[in-house]
Amino acid sequence: MALAAVKAINARFRSNKVLGSVCSTHFWVSASNYAIPLAAIADTRKSPELISPTMTGALIMYSLASIRFSLVIGPKAYTLPTCHLTNVCAQLIQGYRCLHYYYLGGKESGKHAEAVAAGTAAAEAAKGSK
Repeated sequence: MALAAVKAINARFRSNKVLGSVCSTHFWVSASNYAIPLAAIADTRKSPELISPTMTGALIMYSLASIRFSLVIGPKAYTLPTCHLTNVCAQLIQGYRCLHYYYLGGKESGKHAEAVAAGTAAAEAAKGSK
């Protein structure tokens, strides 16, 4: 009896188009994959020293391949390629930040800004002690 009730509830969910898609793996795979781009977007507020160029490149390649794969499979699940496109954009931003920091003088300008701030703070402290 309980098994029949579960089957009836499952059939009712699956007959509804919206609830049926939420109950499918196509929805939950892309929903769980959104953790990667959300983490990359959250990392844009952190120091560029923490960015791994190797991992950033690997995630860009992974997402580009996954976009292609998710457009070929059937039935079409358009949330999965949008998730990977979001990840490609977020990783490209991280890649630019890493490139700028390590190779385009971002590290030196950051040290210069820290030295200027420390000098200004020391000058203000000297004024305040007079």
